[in-house]
Amino acid sequence: MLTEELATALARVALANVQREFPRRLDQLILSEGDIAAPRRLHPAFYGSYDWHSAVHMHWLLVRSLRLFPSLEKVATPVLDRHLTHANLQQELRFFHQPGGRTFERPYGWAWLLKLQAEAIRASRWHEAIAPLATVIATKLSGYFSESPYPVRAGAHGNTAFAGILGLDYARTAGDHRLESAIKEAALRWYGEDRDAPVDYEPSADDFLSPTLVEALLMKEIGVGDAWLKAFLPSLGSLAKTPRVTDHTDAKQSHLDGLCLSRAWCFSRLGFHEQAEIHLAAGMPHVTGGDYVGEHWLASFAMLALSERP
Repeated sequence: MLTEELATALARVALANVQREFPRRLDQLILSEGDIAAPRRLHPAFYGSYDWHSAVHMHWLLVRSLRLFPSLEKVATPVLDRHLTHANLQQELRFFHQPGGRTFERPYGWAWLLKLQAEAIRASRWHEAIAPLATVIATKLSGYFSESPYPVRAGAHGNTAFAGILGLDYARTAGDHRLESAIKEAALRWYGEDRDAPVDYEPSADDFLSPTLVEALLMKEIGVGDAWLKAFLPSLGSLAKTPRVTDHTDAKQSHLDGLCLSRAWCFSRLGFHEQAEIHLAAGMPHVTGGDYVGEHWLASFAMLALSERP
């Protein structure tokens, strides 16, 4: 259960991370020396949390927490006001207009930026500053879904089903019918004939998403009905078991802590409530107070699992 006390704890983790410039992982196309700059100069809104996409979804966590618990106003608002300004978001937009912006953070970071904008629209705050960037990203994501002949079925950042779920939230909140149609059409083209998901192949050591469960959730979101789900997922198999983590300080193994949380989110929304609670209990102890390899992002997935229940 998401309480005010827990939301405050998660928000404080996010606040610490979005203002922490280093360590930072840069993932950009460099064409000349002029393209090299400090994170805060390149990304004045999203310079913290180790990498761009984590900074974005930690900002989402803050906006979501504040919308659900207005008592967090004094905790979250000053940083959000400082980061999500028109000038900062214009600089973020300029980065995406550069050659490296064509595929930068595709599709995971794109989807989280749209998820942030959907939450800002609901909160009626900061959405005007984010809107120009969100519009460009939505157009890019729409084109990506329409033009890609195959999905990405990996359990990490490239996964197209997860991007589709977050993209749909934005499309429906912002009234972006073009993006919603592109996601629906691609999902049916990519996944419509899938049957008997190979659940016992999961998890892989790099997974923080279940390819099976995010695909099932996306298809539920576009309204395919129970018959498709039963044919695709006749048994949970190994998905019912929480993943084993031997080193929570290892950057890749910490993905498996996130997998517990993202599975909990999917299980809850798919109606597997017992499995949702089991996975949530396994993931939550590692959200705060651990190594930065996990703490820079896990709180966002905890918030997804706790705040997006049927």
